[in-house]
Amino acid sequence: MNAGDSQQRVLTVSDLTLLIRDQLEQGIPDLWVEGEVSNLRTPGSGHLYFTLKDQRTQVRAVLFRGNAHRLRFDLREGMQVLVRGRVTVYEPRGEYQLILDYLEPKGIGALQIEFEQRKEKLAGEGLFDEDRKRPLPMLPRRIGIVTSSSGAALRDILSVLNRRCPILGVVIFPVPVQGEGAAEKIAEGIQSLNATGLVDVMIVGRGGGSWEDLWCFNEEIVVRAIAESSTPVVSAVGHEIDFTLADLAADCRAPTPSAAAEIVGPELRVVTENLLDLWLRLERIMQGRIAHLRDQALGLPRAMPLIRVRLLRHAQHVDELFGGLGQSFRYRLSQVRQQAVAHRHSLGLANPSFRIRSAVTLLQQLGKRMVQGTLGRLQVNRQQVMNQMTMLDSLSPLAVLQRGYSLVQTVPRGRIVRDAREVSVDEDVSARLAKGRLLCRVKEVLSDP
Repeated sequence: MNAGDSQQRVLTVSDLTLLIRDQLEQGIPDLWVEGEVSNLRTPGSGHLYFTLKDQRTQVRAVLFRGNAHRLRFDLREGMQVLVRGRVTVYEPRGEYQLILDYLEPKGIGALQIEFEQRKEKLAGEGLFDEDRKRPLPMLPRRIGIVTSSSGAALRDILSVLNRRCPILGVVIFPVPVQGEGAAEKIAEGIQSLNATGLVDVMIVGRGGGSWEDLWCFNEEIVVRAIAESSTPVVSAVGHEIDFTLADLAADCRAPTPSAAAEIVGPELRVVTENLLDLWLRLERIMQGRIAHLRDQALGLPRAMPLIRVRLLRHAQHVDELFGGLGQSFRYRLSQVRQQAVAHRHSLGLANPSFRIRSAVTLLQQLGKRMVQGTLGRLQVNRQQVMNQMTMLDSLSPLAVLQRGYSLVQTVPRGRIVRDAREVSVDEDVSARLAKGRLLCRVKEVLSDP
């Protein structure tokens, strides 16, 4: 290092990073950048970290929690966005990045994206299914209206209802239909009218306006209140070209508030004409029925002679049947008497007392034969037992003892001694005689030569 170089300041990496950051932040004002969202991260802190890229390069970007909460839609991977922010350096990694204060989708508005995302979510829950929609009552007694009390929509609805059916009851729940808190008030109106149980059908809506003016009818709280309503709901928001999520959740969508009144309010003149027509038809039917019955009643006197002849003919037939019945009954009674006599004779032959006497005689004979047979069998068995006892006595070793022999056994085990060599000198043995025993001690053991 030469002398000139010694005057130069040597920077640390941190100093260099701070210098670059200051130059970037001071030299580059806030700017707009467009690109594609990539590597999106949404930690629990609420900040949004992602990479903004195009076909050739990329840059890191961060949208802190305060600005992220103001987004009207969910930021997603691959979305084309337009952002505004400032360039700075993230010092720990020495990378430059964009700190954003505004973000919007490119080519489509944030509200439209929020609309599509919310529509997809609520449709997935089944809130827009056709099978849950109910038919509107044909002749409602009272109609509930949830709308602004000062709007043209209410005047149009009341005008149409008064023209079509002046006797129809109307219950109005006034609410704001745009701006902060409007969605909550609309939902409250729907729930309150349901709680009263006074109305048979409900109109929820407002007149035309911008997309932002109608936005409260896209809010989730309003859509859920309509879907959960126990009273059928007609959605009447804006003009025919306007479309909201409330229209999808309602049981019926009307293109305008006036059209909603036409749908729910029956035309009194038409109802009266229909009732009159039904009355006339019923009257004609009743008159025809009465005339038919009158003709039948007037024709009865003329038919009486014919009826009398038919009755006499039937009476004669009854007499003939009755006479034949008497003869048949007497014949059948005679047969029954003959059968009774025959059965009495058969019963006499089959008298139980005769059979009992025969059975007693046979039983006595069989008893005698059984006793004789049993005694004979006992005698034979007794003789066989005596023979067996004689044979056993002849074979019993005790019989041998009667002839003077003895039975020698060891002491104390009682084993029979057959060979003198089985015992030793001075060993005790027992000699069993015909009568009694002898306890002996061996003096000498002698073997046969």
